[in-house]
Parts: sequence; C-alpha cells; structure tokens
Amino acid sequence: MTQMDSNRETTRVLIEALPYIRRFQGATVVVKYGGNAMVEDQLTIEFAQDVVLLKLVGLNPVVVHGGGPQIADLLKRLNIESRFVDGLRVTDAATMDVVQMVLGGLVNQQIVSLLNHQGGRAVGVTGKDGSLIQAKKLLLNRKVPGSETTEQVDIGHVGEVINVQTDVLTTLIRPGFIPVIAPIGVGADGESYNINADTVAGKVAAYLRAEKLVLLTNTPGVLDKSKKTISELSRKEVKMLIADGTIGSGMLPKVECAMDALAEGVGSVQIVDGTVSHALLLEIFTDSGVGTKIS
Repeated sequence: MTQMDSNRETTRVLIEALPYIRRFQGATVVVKYGGNAMVEDQLTIEFAQDVVLLKLVGLNPVVVHGGGPQIADLLKRLNIESRFVDGLRVTDAATMDVVQMVLGGLVNQQIVSLLNHQGGRAVGVTGKDGSLIQAKKLLLNRKVPGSETTEQVDIGHVGEVINVQTDVLTTLIRPGFIPVIAPIGVGADGESYNINADTVAGKVAAYLRAEKLVLLTNTPGVLDKSKKTISELSRKEVKMLIADGTIGSGMLPKVECAMDALAEGVGSVQIVDGTVSHALLLEIFTDSGVGTKIS
C-alpha cells in the first residue's frame, strides 16, 4: 500500500465513524472487560486507548471487569481449591477474601492505571463503595440427579444484584471521569458478595439506561450452525436460536444477560471478540463491526 492509499484509507475510516460519533454524543456505553483481552499486553493497551477515545469524542464509557484467571491463580498459590457449580465459583469466606483482593485491588487498579496512562481520568470502585451494587445471596435451583425434583444449592458468598445506586456513577461521569467497577456487591448487613461480571454489567447498563452494553468475549460473537458470526439479531431470533440449539451452553449466559438488559431498557447489546485489535472502536464506529448486535 502506498502512502497515498494509506491516507485514503485513514480518511475513509474517519468519515465512516462520523455519523456514529454524532449519534452517540452524550450516550452511556457500559463495557464488560475480561478474558484474553485482559491478559495480553498489547490488547490491554488497545482496550485502554479505545475507552479513552470514546470519552474524548463525547461518549460516557463505564467499565465493568472480571478477573477469573487472576483469582484462580492466587487461589492456587494459596492452596485453596477452586470449585464450581453450574459455572459459578463456590465462594467460601477464604475465597471471598481472595476475590476482594484480586478484583477490588489488583485487577481494578491495573485497569485504572492503564486508562490514566492513555490520557483518561479513570476512578476505580467496587460495588461496595457507596453501596453501589446492592445484592443478596444467590441460591441456585437445580435438578436432583436422577429425579424430576429441584433443590436449592448454597454456593457461599455469591450474590445477585437487587439494586444499583446510579448516583455514585453519575457523580463520577458528569465531571469527566471513567468509572471502573469491580463486581463485588454488598448485602443488607454489610456482607460481601462475588457476582458474575456479565450480570453486573447488564444491571449497571439497565439502571443507567445505557445506549449500549458491550460484552467483550473470547469468541467472534454468536455463531450460526456453520460457525459463521451472525452480525445482528432481534430478541425473537435469539429465542429461536436457543430453542433449536444453535446457541449453546458457552454463549447462553451472555445471550441471556443481553436479553435481560434489553428487556430493562438498554438500547442494544454487542457481543464482541475482545481478541481483535481495537474491537471496541470497530464495533461502535464502523458499519461492519466485529461481533453480534442484539437489539
């Protein structure tokens, strides 16, 4: 490619982005950040650049992060066994201490530092700060093996969101800060709860009436039966794909999170491959995008 061709391509991309920048001026975009995009150095830098650019062109990004691999690593080093039930980490008191150290301390502050290094003004919070994420204990209902009856399973300090104190976030957003949220909730008696990051992102987006919820994943989006990415889906189409088995167990929790967020007032949900360079900008500011939009 010649320099002239490169200049033309740069101009084309900028012009393509212009109507999206106009459309989303002042809009809130909640981004769930995790997976490979969080642990690969170049992708972390590009993610930070994308979020800061969103803020600079007039959007209001809010980041909710996970940290499963980092939690698992520290638990292993401390000789604490990792156990899961239906994909959720069993969280006893010792594990909850590790979750708070990793999510509320290490990972949260790493992301804040990354964003600030790229020129942003990021502030890290957990769901306990200002009672931001109010929660209660999550009790799983599952079938008893070999029976049609169900039982409730207590998996420890694992919670579900019952309220989001949005004034904590709007107080940060108005003067130009980028909130970075660790998915730890607080109960009525002050107890701490480990909450799935996708769930927290969906609830935060709903309570903020966000224009977009973007779920960064390790896959290209929702795939059809031939393993090709479906670029856009309606809620009706999603239900059909779940019913016929096209959307399976790995993608199902994210799609259910998307459906709940849409039902609660979020404008659209994008499920995006976070391993693609500058995936966030490509999905929001280009015609083709790099994932699946559900609206």
